[in-house]
Amino acid sequence: MNAGLAAKDRLFLAALILVWAASWPIMKVGVAAVPPIWFALLRYAIGATLLFVVVASRGKVEAPVRHDWPLVLVSGALQMACYSAFTGLALTLLPPGRAAVLAYSTPLWVLPLGAWRLKERVSSEQCVGVALGVLGIAIIAWPSLQAHSGEQLIAYGLLLAAAGFWAISIVHVRGHKFVGTALALAPWQMLVAAALLLPVAIATEGPLLRLNATGLIALAYVGPIATAFAYWAIVDLGSRLSATTLSMALLATPSLGIMISAAALGEIIDRPLVAGAAAIAAGIGLTIRRSAKRKP
Repeated sequence: MNAGLAAKDRLFLAALILVWAASWPIMKVGVAAVPPIWFALLRYAIGATLLFVVVASRGKVEAPVRHDWPLVLVSGALQMACYSAFTGLALTLLPPGRAAVLAYSTPLWVLPLGAWRLKERVSSEQCVGVALGVLGIAIIAWPSLQAHSGEQLIAYGLLLAAAGFWAISIVHVRGHKFVGTALALAPWQMLVAAALLLPVAIATEGPLLRLNATGLIALAYVGPIATAFAYWAIVDLGSRLSATTLSMALLATPSLGIMISAAALGEIIDRPLVAGAAAIAAGIGLTIRRSAKRKP
């Protein structure tokens, strides 16, 4: 981690990485106890409620202005609702370590989308980074292709789609001029996500009549800590750290998630997973570093 960071920021960043890394095995347990769409819905309902409290404690809670509503709707629908629903469905089929690696491939898809939508310049090094990332994804998926495991391939597809939805949201945010602050808009984004997921959950999984202890414990972590706290932490850190520093540090999340999953749930760490995760991390790191070098 960057030695130039203040001790408080290093500790805060380490806590954020640990929180998100631990959330993957906990979500794996959660979606086994609560249907995955309902789990995503409840996650954002809890997160929205707590962030409304945080925003209220800092001043008046106000609805987003008209200019910010497209951002709220796009990020609430894609970055939150679609991302969480798809990763939740994938976790019913895959170990959480593998799921985390693929779900965090988002920066690989931001690059071509940014070049197309925002006309951002792409260097040859960034192209190599994307190629490395795609190679890593192929390495992880290769055992399932050899075994003709249709369910796992569907799960990989869901995770890549989730990463793609998040990438679309990121590109939309890049082109948006904020009126409200990121923290003030966050609970509204989560509220949109919960509202969109509600009819989908009822239609596909039926009404949720009760929650067992396992589901409640998982939600008690994922809702307040991995959603409300983590989103507030990323906004707070983003106000002091460069986007590159933050992005590079967060690359540790999938690797730590794999180790926690192996220790807690017995996930097998095999050579394709290690090689694929390393290639994806190297590709993302190269892409982020080259982006930073072009900034004044």
